[in-house]
Amino acid sequence: MSPPRGRVVSLDTLARLQRGLRPTGQTLRLPVPDGMTAPLGCDAVAVPARFGPLVKPRLPRVGCIYATETTWWWLVPSDSDHALEWPAPVRYATGAVVTDVQRVPELMHRPDGTLPYTPPIPLYLALCRVTGTAPAWSRPVSA
Repeated sequence: MSPPRGRVVSLDTLARLQRGLRPTGQTLRLPVPDGMTAPLGCDAVAVPARFGPLVKPRLPRVGCIYATETTWWWLVPSDSDHALEWPAPVRYATGAVVTDVQRVPELMHRPDGTLPYTPPIPLYLALCRVTGTAPAWSRPVSA
Protein backbone atom coordinates (compact mmCIF):
# COMPACT_ATOMS: atom_id res chain seq x y z
CA MET A 1 0.00 0.00 0.00
CA SER A 2 1.49 3.33 -0.98
CA PRO A 3 1.55 6.28 1.42
CA PRO A 4 -1.15 8.91 0.95
CA ARG A 5 -0.14 11.69 -1.36
CA GLY A 6 -0.86 15.25 -0.52
CA ARG A 7 0.39 18.67 -1.17
CA VAL A 8 3.61 19.59 0.59
CA VAL A 9 3.33 22.99 2.22
CA SER A 10 6.38 24.96 3.31
CA LEU A 11 6.67 26.81 6.60
CA ASP A 12 6.67 30.12 4.69
CA THR A 13 3.36 29.18 3.06
CA LEU A 14 1.86 28.31 6.44
CA ALA A 15 3.06 31.63 7.87
CA ARG A 16 1.45 33.53 4.97
CA LEU A 17 -1.81 31.63 5.46
CA GLN A 18 -1.79 32.45 9.19
CA ARG A 19 -1.22 36.14 8.41
CA GLY A 20 -4.20 36.03 6.08
CA LEU A 21 -6.59 34.96 8.82
CA ARG A 22 -8.61 37.86 10.15
CA PRO A 23 -10.35 37.90 13.49
CA THR A 24 -14.09 38.25 13.59
CA GLY A 25 -15.82 41.23 15.12
CA GLN A 26 -14.90 44.92 15.13
CA THR A 27 -11.56 45.54 13.40
CA LEU A 28 -9.75 48.79 12.69
CA ARG A 29 -6.45 49.52 11.00
CA LEU A 30 -3.93 51.75 12.74
CA PRO A 31 -3.13 54.55 10.28
CA VAL A 32 0.31 55.76 9.30
CA PRO A 33 0.24 59.42 10.39
CA ASP A 34 0.05 62.17 7.77
CA GLY A 35 3.46 63.13 6.45
CA MET A 36 4.92 59.69 7.15
CA THR A 37 5.48 56.80 4.75
CA ALA A 38 5.60 53.04 5.32
CA PRO A 39 7.77 51.72 2.47
CA LEU A 40 8.13 48.34 4.22
CA GLY A 41 4.43 47.90 4.90
CA CYS A 42 3.04 48.13 8.39
CA ASP A 43 2.17 45.69 11.17
CA ALA A 44 1.70 46.35 14.87
CA VAL A 45 2.81 44.75 18.12
CA ALA A 46 0.17 44.95 20.88
CA VAL A 47 1.57 45.17 24.39
CA PRO A 48 -0.31 45.44 27.70
CA ALA A 49 -0.10 49.08 28.79
CA ARG A 50 1.68 48.18 32.03
CA PHE A 51 4.74 47.11 29.97
CA GLY A 52 4.87 50.21 27.74
CA PRO A 53 6.75 52.52 30.13
CA LEU A 54 9.21 49.70 30.90
CA VAL A 55 9.92 48.99 27.22
CA LYS A 56 10.09 52.50 25.76
CA PRO A 57 13.36 53.64 27.44
CA ARG A 58 15.11 50.41 26.38
CA LEU A 59 14.73 51.16 22.67
CA PRO A 60 17.27 52.92 20.45
CA ARG A 61 14.45 54.40 18.36
CA VAL A 62 10.76 54.63 19.16
CA GLY A 63 8.34 54.72 16.26
CA CYS A 64 4.63 55.45 16.36
CA ILE A 65 2.80 54.19 19.42
CA TYR A 66 -0.98 54.10 19.60
CA ALA A 67 -2.50 53.58 23.03
CA THR A 68 -5.61 52.97 25.08
CA GLU A 69 -5.78 52.53 28.84
CA THR A 70 -5.08 48.81 28.45
CA THR A 71 -2.91 48.39 25.34
CA TRP A 72 -0.02 50.05 23.50
CA TRP A 73 0.45 49.26 19.79
CA TRP A 74 3.94 49.77 18.32
CA LEU A 75 4.15 50.11 14.52
CA VAL A 76 6.77 47.82 12.96
CA PRO A 77 7.62 46.87 9.35
CA SER A 78 5.48 44.15 7.77
CA ASP A 79 6.55 40.55 8.43
CA SER A 80 8.34 41.44 11.66
CA ASP A 81 6.87 38.23 13.03
CA HIS A 82 8.87 36.12 10.57
CA ALA A 83 10.88 33.59 12.59
CA LEU A 84 10.01 35.33 15.88
CA GLU A 85 7.84 34.04 18.67
CA TRP A 86 6.66 37.22 20.35
CA PRO A 87 6.41 36.58 24.09
CA ALA A 88 3.05 36.25 25.82
CA PRO A 89 1.01 38.36 26.49
CA VAL A 90 2.19 40.29 23.41
CA ARG A 91 0.01 40.01 20.28
CA TYR A 92 1.17 40.55 16.71
CA ALA A 93 -1.29 42.39 14.44
CA THR A 94 -0.69 41.79 10.74
CA GLY A 95 -1.54 44.84 8.66
CA ALA A 96 -1.78 46.87 11.89
CA VAL A 97 -5.35 45.60 12.21
CA VAL A 98 -6.56 45.86 15.79
CA THR A 99 -9.58 44.29 17.41
CA ASP A 100 -11.62 44.91 20.52
CA VAL A 101 -11.55 48.70 20.15
CA GLN A 102 -14.43 50.99 19.29
CA ARG A 103 -12.29 53.63 17.58
CA VAL A 104 -8.69 54.09 16.46
CA PRO A 105 -6.55 54.45 19.59
CA GLU A 106 -4.80 57.73 20.35
CA LEU A 107 -1.40 58.34 18.78
CA MET A 108 0.67 58.81 21.95
CA HIS A 109 4.10 58.96 20.31
CA ARG A 110 5.14 60.15 16.88
CA PRO A 111 8.85 60.04 15.98
CA ASP A 112 10.75 62.74 14.16
CA GLY A 113 11.20 62.04 10.47
CA THR A 114 9.00 60.22 8.01
CA LEU A 115 9.24 56.56 9.11
CA PRO A 116 6.68 55.26 11.65
CA TYR A 117 8.61 52.16 12.66
CA THR A 118 10.06 50.93 15.92
CA PRO A 119 12.91 48.53 15.07
CA PRO A 120 11.43 45.06 15.67
CA ILE A 121 14.49 43.23 17.03
CA PRO A 122 15.20 45.74 19.84
CA LEU A 123 11.43 45.79 20.58
CA TYR A 124 11.37 41.99 20.70
CA LEU A 125 14.38 41.85 23.04
CA ALA A 126 12.96 44.55 25.33
CA LEU A 127 9.64 42.70 25.51
CA CYS A 128 11.40 39.42 26.26
CA ARG A 129 13.25 41.20 29.06
CA VAL A 130 10.19 42.78 30.71
CA THR A 131 8.09 39.61 30.37
CA GLY A 132 10.87 37.35 31.68
CA THR A 133 10.92 35.31 28.48
CA ALA A 134 14.12 34.01 26.89
CA PRO A 135 14.47 35.00 23.21
CA ALA A 136 13.57 32.09 20.93
CA TRP A 137 17.11 31.74 19.59
CA SER A 138 18.61 31.39 23.09
CA ARG A 139 16.36 28.56 24.25
CA PRO A 140 17.75 25.02 24.40
CA VAL A 141 16.98 22.85 21.39
CA SER A 142 16.11 19.22 21.98
CA ALA A 143 17.03 16.53 19.51
